[in-house]
Amino acid sequence: MSSDAHKPPAKDGIAIEGLCKRFGSVRALDDVSFRVPLGSVFGLLGPNGAGKTTLFSIVADFVRPDSGRAKILDIDVRDARSLLGRFSILPQDAEFERNVPVWDQLYYFRRLAGTAPDEARADVERTLGLVGLAEHRRRSIQALSHGMKKRLGIAQAFLGDPDVILLDEPTAGLDPQSVRQIRDLIGQLKSRATVVVSSHNLDEIQELCDHVAILDRGALLAAGPVEELTRSGRELDLELSRALSAEERRELEDVGGVTGVRDRGDARLSLTLDLGNGRDQDAVVAEILRLLMSRDVVPRSLAEGRSLEAEFLRRVSSGAPASEDVPPAA
Repeated sequence: MSSDAHKPPAKDGIAIEGLCKRFGSVRALDDVSFRVPLGSVFGLLGPNGAGKTTLFSIVADFVRPDSGRAKILDIDVRDARSLLGRFSILPQDAEFERNVPVWDQLYYFRRLAGTAPDEARADVERTLGLVGLAEHRRRSIQALSHGMKKRLGIAQAFLGDPDVILLDEPTAGLDPQSVRQIRDLIGQLKSRATVVVSSHNLDEIQELCDHVAILDRGALLAAGPVEELTRSGRELDLELSRALSAEERRELEDVGGVTGVRDRGDARLSLTLDLGNGRDQDAVVAEILRLLMSRDVVPRSLAEGRSLEAEFLRRVSSGAPASEDVPPAA
């Protein structure tokens, strides 16, 4: 029996422990620590220049940190041999040989990883089908559209069913249809792998991810489950049968858990909720609806607003430290 069979399961998909990195006078990462839970779809969020690509490069062992360390499945990333086949990455600007057919390139990657020929062929066929490129297998890279090239990069990251996958800006520069296809592909991985998605697209991160870390200018501002990070700034968008009077708006503002009411015009409101102190969102919403109905105001639609965006903007504008959000690394 393999000695691996006696090893306990990994505690984390990825553990980032005190990473610091400078490029000359530029502080790319400043004592960053957080954990990526096993089986999560984890969003790494931040504006351009936040340090996301540097962090990805350290996790992939392309770049060595000045201090701190990164572990994948409890294995230090510098021990690349132990992670062979268990980890993959899609860099933001992945490049392929222009004149080599799609199928041949993926097959070469699998053989390079030590996979037997028959297994490599089967894996390439499976992966091309997964990303919708099976009918384009004989095309050269230069004959692919930008969206197809992005899907090829995703295919390369999916080869071999790795346990941990890093995707750096996987939908950058794509048209809406291609963006939808890539997001659907990432969603299919949720039960099969730990996936980390780097992006500055707030809608994308909120749709895809169950956990998130927010970086800005090399510092970690927040990390944790999306549900927890947005509880103090949850938003609800309401469309009503009529506009509210000033007195009715004040009554709405007095509902426990409602911290703000913004008039969006045409009988539409955005409400900001604070769900701290054990408040339940369903109970708060029920009280809001009871109040409206008692005033003969009929809610025509109710949808959760862009609460992650509100939290992101609050954190980045304030530069709030993340120490209260992040458990110490083991």
